[in-house]
Amino acid sequence: MGFKVVVGADIAGYEYKERLKADLQADPRVDEVIDVGVDAGQDIDYPHIGVAVARKIAAGEGDRGLIVCGTGMGMAMAANTVPGIRASVAHDSFSVERLVLSNNAQVLTLGQRVIGIELARRLVKEWLGYVFDETSHSAPKVAALDDYSLNRE
Repeated sequence: MGFKVVVGADIAGYEYKERLKADLQADPRVDEVIDVGVDAGQDIDYPHIGVAVARKIAAGEGDRGLIVCGTGMGMAMAANTVPGIRASVAHDSFSVERLVLSNNAQVLTLGQRVIGIELARRLVKEWLGYVFDETSHSAPKVAALDDYSLNRE
C-alpha cells in the first residue's frame, strides 16, 4: 500500500506545488494526492494552508504532507501548531533523510524562493523513499516530542 500525500501551498509556492503534485501522482509509491489549495488565482495566507495540511495528517486522512511557500519556514511553523505533527523545512538531501529517519516528521516543507524546481523534485522523490524505524535509537526521542505535543506539558 502506498502513501496518501496531502499537498498545499500559498501563492508563493503555487507553481512548485502543482509540479510536485504531478510528480507525486505519477509515483508508484503514492496511492493518493489530496490538494488543500491554493488554487490558481487564490491568495490564502500560509498559516491557513499549513494548518489545513497538518490537520488532515493528524486526523489520519493522509500519511504525509508536502507544503510549499516562499521559504518553507512559515508553513513548517503553521503545521507544527497542530498537536502530534512534526514538520520541517529541508532543502538538501541529508536534511530530508534525517527529517524522516531521525525525527519521523510527517510533513516536509519547501521554499519556492529558496531552491530550484529540479532540486525540489529530487528531494521529494528521496523523501518518499524513507520510512521511520520504530525500533531505532531515535524512537524514544520522537515519543518524547509526541508527549510534549499531545499533552502540552
